[in-house]
Amino acid sequence: MKYFFNDLNAYEKAKLKSKNNPNEFWGGLAKTFVWQKTWDKVLEYNFKSADVKWFLGGKLNITENCLDRHLKYQPKKTAIIFEPNDVNESSIHISYEDLHSKVCKVANMLKANGATKGDRICLYMPMIPELAIAVLACARIGAIHSVVFGGFSASALSARINDAQCKILITADGGFRGSKITPLKLIADKALENCPSIKRNIVYKRTNKKINWNNIDVWWHEELEKVDDNCDAEIMDSEDPLFILYTSGSTGEPKGMVHTCGGYMVYTAYSFQNVFQYQKKDVYWCTADIGWITGHSYIVYGPLLVGATTVIYEGVPSYPDYGRFWKICNKHKVNQFYTAPTAIRTLQKQSLKYVEKYDLSYLKVLGSVGEPINEEAWRWYDKYIGNHKCPIVDTWWQTETGGILISSLAGITKQKPTYATLPMPGIEAVLLDDYGNEINGEAKGVLAIKAPWPSIARTIWGNHERYKSIYFSKYPGYYFPGDGALRDDRGNFRITGRVDDVVIVSGHNLGTAPIENIINKHPKVVESAVVGFPHNIKGSALCVFVIANTLVDENRLANELSALVSKTIGPIAKPDRLLVVNGLPKTRSGKIMRRILRKLIDGKDQEIGDVSTLLNPNTIIEIKDKLQIRAVNLG
Repeated sequence: MKYFFNDLNAYEKAKLKSKNNPNEFWGGLAKTFVWQKTWDKVLEYNFKSADVKWFLGGKLNITENCLDRHLKYQPKKTAIIFEPNDVNESSIHISYEDLHSKVCKVANMLKANGATKGDRICLYMPMIPELAIAVLACARIGAIHSVVFGGFSASALSARINDAQCKILITADGGFRGSKITPLKLIADKALENCPSIKRNIVYKRTNKKINWNNIDVWWHEELEKVDDNCDAEIMDSEDPLFILYTSGSTGEPKGMVHTCGGYMVYTAYSFQNVFQYQKKDVYWCTADIGWITGHSYIVYGPLLVGATTVIYEGVPSYPDYGRFWKICNKHKVNQFYTAPTAIRTLQKQSLKYVEKYDLSYLKVLGSVGEPINEEAWRWYDKYIGNHKCPIVDTWWQTETGGILISSLAGITKQKPTYATLPMPGIEAVLLDDYGNEINGEAKGVLAIKAPWPSIARTIWGNHERYKSIYFSKYPGYYFPGDGALRDDRGNFRITGRVDDVVIVSGHNLGTAPIENIINKHPKVVESAVVGFPHNIKGSALCVFVIANTLVDENRLANELSALVSKTIGPIAKPDRLLVVNGLPKTRSGKIMRRILRKLIDGKDQEIGDVSTLLNPNTIIEIKDKLQIRAVNLG
């Protein structure tokens, strides 16, 4: 790949070129891919109107670059290693040749069931190779895939299906996850009661559990028997949508981020290759779920675009014991290992016997994703997993960015514990003050990006005004990701957390507004406020402050609210703590001051500042006193 920085000199040259001649830099990189028609113009953008276009006029299909072009040089190379949840079930190796055949068959199956270019197809599946195959099959025929994480509830699933007006759902009879079976078909059936746009539900048989059958349902394996594996790739425009992926926002509605074919392809391959320093015979493993952007970019598309071997694991790090990750690394001789700080902190608390029994000497690079990693976890990861010989890439990026924007490059640029370090060449990251002025040198401020990069999301599905308002209006002329950061005297960035009403729990963005909306529907709740607080495993957890309309049993209310949130959004969104209060700190216009609640739960009441302008400053004293006495845990 052009602009593969395998030494510091190449990195510095690329950094200079990307700054002085960005069109030539990105254009040169794009030329390393297969295009049916070369673009007419590299970039056209206007941040004022939130319009960005890359490789205008270019024609391609991303699957030709993920699959077809590898058939000539490495058809027998393993593309995917599948490690099942059950340790007694054999792992599966799928070559590039086999993967191409499987993708083409599923693409033909989709077409036989009515899918056409531009249709939205929802995927609600377990972490099995068929999920990656279905993703690629959608891309093969020009359908837009929308993967929904298998831990979401029926109402969360139906909301995403309806927003995108999906035509087909692909799910499974169930999914294995640790010692549990997730009843995916049962949840999907409930969701489809309110999804009139779905015309077909394709069901993959994974658990062999008994399920209900409806008139729109068909079996995956039976439909595959009707088609062959000859499927030409649909020619797509560079700016045609590739997928929609929903992420939580600071309002009640999830945001369907739209990523397009050309730019996303170029940037995910570029960032994967350089951050992880992937070599031809390496085995790479990202432990994320394909239901999140990390899985899209760095399990499926990024690795396959560069012809890598990528591991897909069905289960959890604690099953059947806390050595499972290290057992898999040992078994498959994993070279690059990419996981979340939540997982690292969980495994850090276990006995070292779970690590020491396995050979981790094949590891060359360790990665962290989802949230800033704390120093204690970083040191443990470095010492016990990397044996002080594996660089750790602490990557910062988002669903909206499509790919890694700030990270060290393994073994090339200097790492610094708890710092994402430097922006990738081609990324113009800056710090702003509250008024939108750039801050130079060592400083703390609002993180912003000054110019577009190829994998930036183009819009929110069906609501471009919302996209413009969230990301481009608060600080005109910049992309605003919603994070704060500090920068040291060498230009290294450390992400300090969200500056909006989004909390990152176990690496997943959770908007507080939709959780509050659900809690407020409880008959005994008058009003609520949800804020994040530090958690030694999850990084951040959720605390809900509730005003009740009657005397309540706090433990009972806690359990009821926990069940309500779990049923409506999913277990991932359950708050960890609850406090019943008489009032919430508000401005005179009625806005809840969540900033004050965050300070109180963090024990930083001395940092609250002047509260004389609040409508009800006495609530702060009451909440502070109650926090010192008790706060009910939500199980």
